[in-house]
Amino acid sequence: MNEQLFLLDNNALSHLTVAQRASAFFREHCYLPTEIIHEAEGYPDAGSFRGNEYPTTATVLKHLIAVMATVAPDDTTLVNLYANKGAADPILIACALDAMDEASQHLWGPTWTIVTNDKAVLAKANELRVGACTREDFLFRTKGDWHG
Repeated sequence: MNEQLFLLDNNALSHLTVAQRASAFFREHCYLPTEIIHEAEGYPDAGSFRGNEYPTTATVLKHLIAVMATVAPDDTTLVNLYANKGAADPILIACALDAMDEASQHLWGPTWTIVTNDKAVLAKANELRVGACTREDFLFRTKGDWHG
């Protein structure tokens, strides 16, 4: 079975306890795009998030171009820079696409899933065939993994 890895949106990260974010499961299976780490700078344990960073690389930016090409110019559901909302959302999806491309190079590459409660991110992930789930589903699916 393929390893399951997760890219967390800030609205999922914020619902994890400090103990969960310090757990071996979090360190080994949960990743945060650089932009999510920036959004989470005020967390008491924010300094520890760099170990789980999914960096914004040139290939992520290529995927970001592809994601944004699917968004109509007048559509503000996924990102609305004028209202300062959703700046990290397209990057979250681009990171997932990048991770999926990398995983496809391997016979037993990991399966990547976005964790978010943002309806626009869930819809865009579905449109682009990216695995995604809500934080409640994520916590239910991983409930036995948060020890230590």
